[in-house]
Amino acid sequence: MAPMTSGGGDGAADASASAAATFCETLVDEWVRGGVTTAVVAPGSRSTPLAVALLRNGRVRVEVVLDERSASFMALGTGLATGHPAVLLCTSGTAAAQFHAAVVEADLAAVPLLVCTADRPPELQGVGAPQTIDQVGLYGGSVRWAAAPGVPDVAQSGSWRSLAAQALLAATGDRPGPVHLNLAFREPLLGVALPLPTGRAEGRPWLDRVVAAPSTLHPELLDDLVRRLAGRRVVVVAGGGCVAGTAEAVHGLAEAANWPVLADPRSGASNERPSTVAHWDSLLRLPDFVTRHQPDVVLRVGAPPASKVLAEWLAQSPADQVVLPPVSGLADPQRRAALVVTAPVPVTLDALRGPLSSRRAEPGWRRSWVSAGDLAATAISQVLARYVEPVEPGVARSVLRALPDGTDLFVSSSMPVRDLEWYGAPRGGVRVLANRGANGIDGVVSTAVGVALAGRPTVALLGDLAFLHDTNGLLRLRDRQVDLTFVVVDNDGGGIFSFLPQRADLEPDQFEHLFGTPHGVDLLMLAALHGLRVGEIVEEASVARTVATAVHEGGVRVLVVRTDRQANVEVHDTLTAAVAEALAAEGTVL
Repeated sequence: MAPMTSGGGDGAADASASAAATFCETLVDEWVRGGVTTAVVAPGSRSTPLAVALLRNGRVRVEVVLDERSASFMALGTGLATGHPAVLLCTSGTAAAQFHAAVVEADLAAVPLLVCTADRPPELQGVGAPQTIDQVGLYGGSVRWAAAPGVPDVAQSGSWRSLAAQALLAATGDRPGPVHLNLAFREPLLGVALPLPTGRAEGRPWLDRVVAAPSTLHPELLDDLVRRLAGRRVVVVAGGGCVAGTAEAVHGLAEAANWPVLADPRSGASNERPSTVAHWDSLLRLPDFVTRHQPDVVLRVGAPPASKVLAEWLAQSPADQVVLPPVSGLADPQRRAALVVTAPVPVTLDALRGPLSSRRAEPGWRRSWVSAGDLAATAISQVLARYVEPVEPGVARSVLRALPDGTDLFVSSSMPVRDLEWYGAPRGGVRVLANRGANGIDGVVSTAVGVALAGRPTVALLGDLAFLHDTNGLLRLRDRQVDLTFVVVDNDGGGIFSFLPQRADLEPDQFEHLFGTPHGVDLLMLAALHGLRVGEIVEEASVARTVATAVHEGGVRVLVVRTDRQANVEVHDTLTAAVAEALAAEGTVL
């Protein structure tokens, strides 16, 4: 069927519609040439020209999401999992404002994203036209680049491929992130595309980027780093947000120099290597251990882990701190960095390995940290084995253990990311992802869906409030072709607040009203209303088995694990006490 047009045969209107169709098809063609494979579209009228162009291209997977906020986080999840931007599209007006939280997260977490907001033409601005707001510069400094090219005009067609390519390059540069194109369209919104402006031969993108990354450090910088680190007691703190190859480089250097590694699961370095310190958060809670294990230098790689105990230790430590920041930019919230090295992280670490392998730290330095972590692991396992009912540290630990290699684990902020960081046993083979740019619980259901769209089996570990905050991410989920299991820890409220001073300083009813926030929602029934398979896990011993079965069977499933908020605080205290007792009994470690 031939494309429809509207406008009653008005030649100028038909020409405008054709220009818009040609413009949009050119953008899409250029983005596909640059590697874009996914678009997330929130339905609306004004965005019709680009929505239709995306659908007709045939080389783009188009996911339609009814809620703009949900759509934006789904697109974010795709970029987080693949490193390639998805096209995110909405109509004009407040729809564009709904994207803002995801744009902020994409900015702070360095996730590539092509944000396209449809807009009214200039003659409808400032005159009270419906669904019209000021969208130019809507996302402020959170975008890498923004453009408002105006209503498409074939006289400007020679610039269209360059515009598309520039947007893609800005989103995928040395510091990836969101790009905003505010696209004005006049009615009629459906038109027949003219022949597209000629692209580069052999389907190449209009603009290519050649990255000449240095393979070695500048000799003066290398000498300075060796001087700071050689033979000294160094602790490596490895966080997420670094380029591929960082985790291997971290352990290669740590093993050569005899250093312990405190690794966030998101770093990829929290695996079973000789330098990995298990359960380092529990160790840093023990004043005697901290006092007797003061480093000379802390080498911080990537973004900060979630642990508040680690952050306080870094803030109070007299050690020199050398920071190798993530691609998102400087990560020094304690403002303790003595040196920031902006060279590629694997290059820096690999360059240091040779010079430091012959100038290692004292023999017992790494062994003492690793042995203490092993004692903590045994103590934690023994405590958790005593519980019949599910407890939150055990759930996080069991979920990680249950996953087959090649699985993505997406973890929500608040307690799940912390429980995984603190109590998950080191292991490789599983990629751990989280929205830790702004550290919010916004859109985590939708982000998990976006991660799963990348094609790997995915498990999402969420709290109940995070799940409820984004239940629109469940809309039409049963029809999407993904393998995604949600494990929702339901303690009927905001469990993380029970660990804060507010819990002791307020009257119980005041605390519950402001922070506990019991919701009383049957999460199993809610998920079932969306046509999803559901299940409840009622025993700690069955968590790993149930999750492993769900991943093996594939499809979408919601598993709910009910816990008690007050009991959860007591479990954490018991675990800390057990680790302290285990280390005290093994005095040689201290």
